Amino acid sequence: MLKLILLLFIVAIAVFLVYIALKSADFRITRSRSIQRSPEAIFALINDLHGFNRWNPFAQNDPPCAPGRTCPQTGIGANYAWSSTGKSGQGRMEIIESSAPSLVKMRLEFVKPFSAKNTAEFSLVPTATATTVTWSMTGRNSYMHKLMGTILNFDKMVGGEFVKGLANLEALVER
Repeated sequence: MLKLILLLFIVAIAVFLVYIALKSADFRITRSRSIQRSPEAIFALINDLHGFNRWNPFAQNDPPCAPGRTCPQTGIGANYAWSSTGKSGQGRMEIIESSAPSLVKMRLEFVKPFSAKNTAEFSLVPTATATTVTWSMTGRNSYMHKLMGTILNFDKMVGGEFVKGLANLEALVER
């Protein structure tokens, strides 16, 4: 009887690990907010990484550039690296596409606590009375990330930070 229980346990673990392996590696996390300002006013606080880090919740506890490093400030090629002993870990961000006043794309390279390469995208769509700002992140999960994602809800965790950031952006731009 004990052997049967052990065998069933091993089969259950094997089925679970195969399930993880077969899950899609691609992910997309997206949040949007309507802000009562022009796309141009909002775009300026996304396309300028110094302005970006005034409202970016991921950078609020970390300096945007290592001491002594010169960082381009705006547009394509603007970048910074971060290193934190806290939640932010270590990585690098660079603007790879900038189309005023409607789109900014950034390459995100995470080193610690886990290695990952993702893309962040900010789209700005004017409406009759406001601008809809959409913050998205796309990428591919490694097997370990897929495994962790069955336990942790990354969409909820990261999406929650996106919601905070968009609220911060709205407060800053509507002052």
